[in-house]
Amino acid sequence: MSRLLGAVLAGGRSQRFGRDKAFASLGGATLVHRAEHSLRDSVERVVVIANEVDAHREAGHAVLPDRIQGIGPLGGLHTAVACAEEEGLDGVAVLATDMPFVPPSLFQALARRLATCDIAAPASPGPRGFEPLCAVYHVRCLTAIEAAVERGDRTVVSFYPEVEVRIEDLSAVELHGRAERMFFNINRPGDYAFAGELLAELETPGDARPGTGAGRRDR
Repeated sequence: MSRLLGAVLAGGRSQRFGRDKAFASLGGATLVHRAEHSLRDSVERVVVIANEVDAHREAGHAVLPDRIQGIGPLGGLHTAVACAEEEGLDGVAVLATDMPFVPPSLFQALARRLATCDIAAPASPGPRGFEPLCAVYHVRCLTAIEAAVERGDRTVVSFYPEVEVRIEDLSAVELHGRAERMFFNINRPGDYAFAGELLAELETPGDARPGTGAGRRDR
């Protein structure tokens, strides 16, 4: 399996949430700790990519600020991939801090795919049809990411046409849990309240740990 850096992307301003959601607690663990747990089994080490450096250091996290400020999640991804290259690793597994229910087994499966592609991302029912902030990136992506930044194309998928992308089939993804649940993300206080309610409903004696495959129920 590829040697990876784990990167929790926590650089958002959390405007809709009203406070830094990385430090919001869910099931006895902060969202950033839950994300770290989801990544840990697949990577050499985990860093948090965030611009609130002091707060994360005080919480005991290894933290890196965006190398290029003001370009959103693409800036966090760029920082993570550049760091992985400098450390001589094959790539990076990234997870947005507001996705609290991604199981570690999904990242293990994606990491195995990176031997044959530049990006391995899971299919999902979301608007893009896949999850770029719950994915694995080879360091070969760095040149394409920097070219996208240079031309002013700052969407997180702006460089995808320049690299080899593998989207893991939804049927394979759902071997690890229901996609609607795994990729539930917390943007607003209502989402946070719902996540707590849902976690309480779905917990069994073996499930009360960070990173379990629970999330939004069907509506």
